[in-house]
Amino acid sequence: MSNTGFPIRKDNLRIILIGLAINVLGYIAMIGGASDDPNKFDADAMFSTMRITIAPMLIVAGFVIIGYGIMKKPAKNNKTEE
Repeated sequence: MSNTGFPIRKDNLRIILIGLAINVLGYIAMIGGASDDPNKFDADAMFSTMRITIAPMLIVAGFVIIGYGIMKKPAKNNKTEE
């Protein structure tokens, strides 16, 4: 009997969506630091630890989680399909 259902299971899709949310959070953490005055440069806001270190780590972690969600095999059930 062939299995022609959707290739990504519900638990895999949940993991992929969690990874996507972490990616979005990383990109949101990376934006910002805008100044009201275009002639003023604020180096502390531009090169903050959140934007330079933490946000890229969140983005990479999100991609790793998405990859895991795609590659994870479903758990084997001992039930026989009728």
